[in-house]
Amino acid sequence: MKDLNFVTKILHNKFLKEDPHGALHMPIYDNVAFGFKTAEDIELAFAGKKPAHMYSRISNPTIENFEQKIKAVTDSLGVIALSSGMAAIANVILAIAGQGDNIITSKHLFGNTFSLFEKTLKPWGLESRYADLTKASDLVALIDEKTKAIFFETITNPQLEVVDIEALAKIAKGKGIVLIADTTLTPPYIFNSKEFKVDIEVLSSTKYLSGGATSVGGLIIDNGTFDWSKNDKLKDDVKKFGPNAFLYKLRKEVYRNLGSCLSPYNAFLQSIGLETLVLRIDASCANALEIAKFLDKDKRVKEVNYPGLASSPYYELSNKQFSGKPGSLLTFDLGSKDACYKFMNKLKLVKRSTNLNDNRSLIIHPSSTIFCEYDQKLREEMGLRETMIRLAVGIEDSKDLIYDISQALEV
Repeated sequence: MKDLNFVTKILHNKFLKEDPHGALHMPIYDNVAFGFKTAEDIELAFAGKKPAHMYSRISNPTIENFEQKIKAVTDSLGVIALSSGMAAIANVILAIAGQGDNIITSKHLFGNTFSLFEKTLKPWGLESRYADLTKASDLVALIDEKTKAIFFETITNPQLEVVDIEALAKIAKGKGIVLIADTTLTPPYIFNSKEFKVDIEVLSSTKYLSGGATSVGGLIIDNGTFDWSKNDKLKDDVKKFGPNAFLYKLRKEVYRNLGSCLSPYNAFLQSIGLETLVLRIDASCANALEIAKFLDKDKRVKEVNYPGLASSPYYELSNKQFSGKPGSLLTFDLGSKDACYKFMNKLKLVKRSTNLNDNRSLIIHPSSTIFCEYDQKLREEMGLRETMIRLAVGIEDSKDLIYDISQALEV
């Protein structure tokens, strides 16, 4: 049979074990423990010599099925599903870096990711070195023998900055360090991370993948492109597990010990969400472009930022990297915080909420909410303005959304 396309792979990806009742959706194995026929069998399972589910904090059939679907559409070496996108980031960093190590990243990050690096991991001895990732050549001077990774967001939230991923990959490969991409705003179907030489992909499956904000989850995708013998924490594991060293380190230690597993019920919901992913992405991205064009022409709006606009400095790069679909998130400026609040309070369809890629359109004032813990100086360094509004566009009819936005702009 010919190689199947994205949606077909999701819908027809086979179970690893045939269901005795012929279920078309993997059933929810919402249980904790699994029995074994003999003591010898359970010994082999715990030793990793015989594939088997032992305890749902480590692995579970419903979660495994979700992971296998993602693996099929990404052509990756392996996938681990977790309780959230933040859990995915934390697990990756803790698996590859330790006290005295450093990572290269940007201050143009999602607020909680910056907090993880600066407030949670820094006291444990991990240094984050911040740079302008749009100027890839400047990174070289920051890299030393203790640098373990370059971490970036494919499209930053909410600055909507787009980096040249091939340029970052060339530097990472040349220095023997891991390239990690947070692809929450550009999930599989929009962005092929393996094609662009990303080693590890992390994302919040809460967003696009869940199918309308039904559940919280996260993913770690290992593209199988990094030589783990170059990483101090994993070089001994490479002797036993070869290219699977990173996945083994997670499954048998970091992921297992932190207890950040996805629930079977959420895995079931997100597997179903995957089936309509393409339809929802196409609709929300098309809506985002229509709204961005409307706002760009409206004199009541000071500035519009969306990589899909031809006027964006990231237009050509985003088209090249994201298949002409640079997400469904946009920002715009209204001149003052007060004007932002008045606008938001007049909206009737668009909901005031902090999530992304719900089926509904959601709006938020980033500076006073998800970045409120940072002082004004740091917010400015992070590219946050009090005049900025973030709009996460849903799948409603674009005409209805534009009407709602237009009436809210009326003074």
